[in-house]
Order: sequence, then structure tokens, then C-alpha cells
Amino acid sequence: MVSKKALSERDIISKYILPAIEQSGWNMQTQMKEEVSFTDGRIFVKGRKTKRGIRKRADIILYYKANIPVAVIEAKDNNHAAGAGMQQALEYAEMLDIPVAVASNGDGFVIQYRNNCGQIGNNGKPIVTENADLDHFPTPDELWDNYKKYNKLETKKAAETSLCPYFFDAAGRTPRYYQRIAINRTVEAIARGEKRLLLVMATGTGKTYTAFQIIYRLWKSKIKKRILYLADRNNLITQTKKGDFKHFKDKCHIIKQKKIDTSYEIYLALYQGLTNYDDEADAYKNFSPNFFDLIIVDECHRGSVDADKAWHKILQYFSSATQIGMTATPKETKNLSNIEYFGEPIYTYSLKQGIDDGFLAPYKVLRVGMNVDLEGYRPERGKTDVNGEIIEDRLYNRKDFDRSIVIDERTDVVAKKIMEYLNNSEPMAKTIVFCVDIEHAERMRQALLRYAAPEITGKSDTYIVRITGDDPVAKGYLEDFINPEAPFPVIATTSKLMSTGTDTPALTRKERVENVRKRNYWAKYGENARRVLNALLDKYAETGIENIEEMQVLTIEPLKNLGTPAEIVKIFGGKEKYLAALKELENEIYAA
Repeated sequence: MVSKKALSERDIISKYILPAIEQSGWNMQTQMKEEVSFTDGRIFVKGRKTKRGIRKRADIILYYKANIPVAVIEAKDNNHAAGAGMQQALEYAEMLDIPVAVASNGDGFVIQYRNNCGQIGNNGKPIVTENADLDHFPTPDELWDNYKKYNKLETKKAAETSLCPYFFDAAGRTPRYYQRIAINRTVEAIARGEKRLLLVMATGTGKTYTAFQIIYRLWKSKIKKRILYLADRNNLITQTKKGDFKHFKDKCHIIKQKKIDTSYEIYLALYQGLTNYDDEADAYKNFSPNFFDLIIVDECHRGSVDADKAWHKILQYFSSATQIGMTATPKETKNLSNIEYFGEPIYTYSLKQGIDDGFLAPYKVLRVGMNVDLEGYRPERGKTDVNGEIIEDRLYNRKDFDRSIVIDERTDVVAKKIMEYLNNSEPMAKTIVFCVDIEHAERMRQALLRYAAPEITGKSDTYIVRITGDDPVAKGYLEDFINPEAPFPVIATTSKLMSTGTDTPALTRKERVENVRKRNYWAKYGENARRVLNALLDKYAETGIENIEEMQVLTIEPLKNLGTPAEIVKIFGGKEKYLAALKELENEIYAA
């Protein structure tokens, strides 16, 4: 018989830990997940190449119900003490907002209860840590009791509310760990009777999907029956309705032209679409004050908490509703405060955390110093503008540029620098240029065109477009811009329409591979060479391949079946031609 000391960590889990969990009444298909990767690994950029860091991965997570995790378990082989994995378990438990951390080496379990969620011990105080042998691992109901205590779910109704189900679609999309935390904390806060809630989540981390799951759980369980989703940009409303909210089908309605229909259950509206210059004519007053049970305010930093604005009156009018503010940048000034209105954030997922986790790409700031920006601009005495009017004699600075004074040379320099960067890196990369106003956006579009590569502008008149709210054609441009399969437009100048919340998805690896395979660049290669390149594409679609032109790729699993490294190189006619083919393949993927 093999000694337990000789077993690997994997063997310890399968032979000792999992049987002990199952013996305590856990459903191993629905309540247990192994090797749970919950981050994507930070993205590291070097030139045009990217590489991902190591993903964070928990050995085992136990769930009372789907997306309700109650314990995280870290295992070690039997040459370690039973509690050797506890620090790792506690780190993951804190990050994943899980109440119980467990460590094991196959001899037994060390269990630590976070935030005083353990049962009361003989000394009258909550148990913080305890040991359990393999025959006495906590049952699902026992860990559920810890979860309720951890989240202050003190009544039967509150506990039942916290278990209302998530939406599961056919595509198998599930919340990322931070979205799950935001969703659960919000539902649990509502279950405790809280009425004003604030979620802070960095741009690009999926606030709309988070809002959808919150609404779905509360609506489907009939806890909140009539719901209002407020935003201040038309594109935020339309893309929300076409995106995640499409699953509400005919129960969901966009309020347009201030026309109110009270027969729906879920409403999407612009602040502006519910208010009027004449207070008596405000459209939202066609609803009774207690009509809505729940209101979600998207991008709430942009005016909803400003008591001097009509938008705030909507929230005051529906004061009986539970109100959730969502923002990437909470506003705190002398006169404005998201926190004063909604309260302290119940969860914050920052830009830094998103980058560290690999869900957001790291950014690089390229600073270009222009003399008028650094030193200011003062016109010569008697200088006139293009209309022959004398320019006021004073010092102008960056706050004035493209507002009270337009310096065409400055616009030209900015455009030139932008296009130099894109032309020398990736001219087909989706790019947004934010401008002061609509007129500035048009001037910038024209300036960018002057420096764009002719071989690209010759392919489409919509390589560079202006997407602003005043232009009805811009709606079509916006839909194409955020469509990963539409090659044009590539560069959009805008003022406010696209400043926040516009979903512009990048192509997935699978989509890139499909685009590469549609091209006829394969024709010049023989059948065996195409098999090699196809194998590399399959591997890239599955997991990605860093530094694809390096010789090390010859050792990856798909290529092993096609021959030795020397044999594969020979297929292409030598090492140089092989490396050239791989370099071309990398370029094809990059441009897909």
C-alpha cells in the first residue's frame, strides 16, 4: 500500500478530502467546484506582445446554492501540517467574500470562521477556529448558518430573499467573482431592509450585467415587482435593452418621448425623458409616487444627487422605492455627494484591482507637451480671428482651448501625434478621441484624416467618424463601432455620447481565429504546413499562445502529434522560413 506521505496534493484531494465532504451531505455535482480560477491573470505588455500572469485558483469552493459560496478549501500534501494552507485559504476567502476558510492535508480539517460567524462556544463567544477529523466536516446547513451570521441575515425572510436565483442563459455566462459579490451584497442588503445603496465598479467591469442580475433575482422572486433603470445617455439605454435586458422580453419597455404606459414591469428611461422645463408637466408624475419598488441609477455621479437639478426630483418623488446608485467615479464635492445620498459603497471594485486581476488591460500614458498648454497663449495686440474680429487680449490656458478660443495648430498637432502612434502600432485598433464639444469633435475628425494612412482611408470613408448625439447618422456608426465583426469605423471622435458606459467589445480569440481562417493567405502553403498552422490556431483559440514566433511553440501538445521539431521545421523549408510563417500568422491574428 502506498504511504499517504507519498501521495500528491491531487491524490490527497481525491482520496481523502472529497470523500469526507461528500460524506457530510454535500452534493458533489451542484454544491462543489474544484480548481476554481477566479482571475484572468494580469496582462503584461512588451511592445506588441502580451503575456498573462498566473491566475488565482482555489482548490475547492463549496456552495449552498449556485453563486452562494460558503467555504473555500486549500489542500496540501501529507508532508505538510493540516493547517499549512490556511493563509492561502484566508486570502481567497477575503477576496471572494466567503465566510469560512478551510485547510487540509488529508488527515483532517482546520476551519476558521471569519468576522465572528462561528457558532457560540462554551465560553459564550463565537468560535474563531477549530479542528475537525475527516468524519466530521461541516454539513451544508451548518455552513449556511455561518453564512447567514456573516451577512447578518437575521430573519427567515431575509435568508430566503438572499437565495433568490440568478439568471442562467444558454450561453453559460456566469458572473465574475467581483460581480457575484456586488450582486449578492446588494440583494442581501435589500433583504435586511436597506433602502439606499451604492456600488462602485470601474468602467469596463460589467456594471450593466451586474444590474441585470440584481433586477432579475429580485423581480423573478417577486420581491421587487416594478423597476426603473435610469441613465442619461441614449446609447446606454438602447444597448442595455438590446443586451442583457433582452431576457426580460415583453416585460421590459423604454420610455420614449415622455409617453407613459403603466402596463410594463421593467422600465428603462433617460432622466431627460422623465422631466420637463415645466415642473407640472414632468412625465414621471404620470406614475404614482409608490409605483416603483426598485430604481437603479446608472452613472449616478453625473447629476442624480444634485438637488439643484430636475433629475434629483425623480428620486425624491419615488422616495419609497429602494434606490441603487452605480458609478465608476463617485462624486464627492462641497455641494455634491453620492455617499451622503446613497450611503457608503457596499462594494468597490477599482480600476487597479481590475488590472491586477487581468479583467482590464493596463494602460500607458503618453505625454505630449505643447507650448501653448504648458505656457498659455496670449495673442499679439490687435490679432484677429478668422471672422476678422479682434481677439481679446489676455492669457488663455487649457481651460479656454476649444471653448472660448480655437487654435487650429493645436488641434493639428494633437491629431498628428495620435495618428503617428496608431500608424506605427496598430492603425486598425478601435480608438475613441474625446473632444470638448461637437464642433471640436468635427474639427478633430478632419485633422485626423489628414494624417491617416492613405491605404486605409482608401478602403472606407468611415475609417474616422464623428459620433455625437446631434447626428442621426451617428447611431449607425456607433452600432458598427461597438460591433467586433464590423471592420469600420475604427476611430471615433466624440464629445459626451461615448464618454462612459459604451460597450465596445474586443474580439475573442475564437473570433480572431475564425477571421484568420476566412482569409486566403493559406493558399501559398502546402497541406502539411497548413496542418501545423491550423494546430497553432486551435491552441491559440483555446488558451492563447504567447510569443508565437518563438521556437518553443514546437513543443506544445498539438504539434507533438505532427512530428518532431526538426520535422516540422523541414515542412516549411528550414528554420528561417518556419519562423517567417509563424511571424506572419501572428500578424494575421493581431490584425483579425
